[in-house]
Amino acid sequence: MGRTESVLILGGSGQAGAGTAALLREWHPDLPLTIAGRDLGRAQRVADEVGNATAVTVDLERTDLGLPEGSEHSAVVAALWDSRLHGLGYAQDRGLPYLSLSSGLVDIAPEVVLGAQRAGAAPMLLASHWCAGVITVAALELAREFERVDAVRVGAMLDESDTGGPAGIADLERWGEVTSAGLVRRDGAFRWIDGPDADVDLVLSDGRTLPARSIAVLDVPGVALATGARDVGFAFAVGESAGRRRGGGPSVEARIDLEGVGPGGEPLRTSHYLVHAEGQRPLTALGIALGVERLIGLRGEAVVPGIHTPEGLIDPAYAAKRLAEIGAVFVEAEPVTG
Repeated sequence: MGRTESVLILGGSGQAGAGTAALLREWHPDLPLTIAGRDLGRAQRVADEVGNATAVTVDLERTDLGLPEGSEHSAVVAALWDSRLHGLGYAQDRGLPYLSLSSGLVDIAPEVVLGAQRAGAAPMLLASHWCAGVITVAALELAREFERVDAVRVGAMLDESDTGGPAGIADLERWGEVTSAGLVRRDGAFRWIDGPDADVDLVLSDGRTLPARSIAVLDVPGVALATGARDVGFAFAVGESAGRRRGGGPSVEARIDLEGVGPGGEPLRTSHYLVHAEGQRPLTALGIALGVERLIGLRGEAVVPGIHTPEGLIDPAYAAKRLAEIGAVFVEAEPVTG
């Protein structure tokens, strides 16, 4: 059993933060939580809903986050973009594990540098993957069928009405302003691609095809380096989801295509969709909650100080079990050809 002080969730009243709090409460009823936000009323509503939680206001422009002196926590979760890195500094000054998810591939350099400069302070989990690493970990679970993985192609589809709250929308806009190029691995080398070379046709679970773009996301190096695949790409599309098309709420899905060699030495190709009928929020919250569980020692071995990623900490089989519990499903698809 790990530390039992309160987990401080910065942005805890937002979609990702509130969803994470709900999961942690379900899994660990006795774990104290601190829901931190700019609006105390909203934070208090989330705290009241999950129980065994305290609501506080937070000021990311202050190195002490505006929190009372002597506050004790077991970890700091930045469920929003901490542009000044005061949340990370606060955690490192107190030797606390830290998790971030809003930096994206284009914004992680300052976090990585500060994390490297103070590598011995505490564990730091970079979870700025799509849905906080859930898709990458799911790909690793599917890759267990292979003796050797040569290629992994992921295509994620987000409903146009499911782009998240104000913080999530701001993240998408910021990443789009920084670069329109995508990162891929081709023949073992990481490359930036743009223009027509980055265009992808994404086949959805209901048979429709949407135009998608290769994007710069941590899942690309995460999957590539964890599996050894020499060809890896991650494409992203926004449009009308299958759930909303059927008259329900916005759903979310990711297609995961793998190619390589099976246990018998024969060529093997598999294709699956990971689908959740309630959109991106449950998947992102799950990714964060899985990371927090590991960081504070509630599951698995103690995490050593330094920089970590979800695929290096989270057991894929356990993640698949938790995915099923929250209503996510894997659906087999026709394997890719050519």
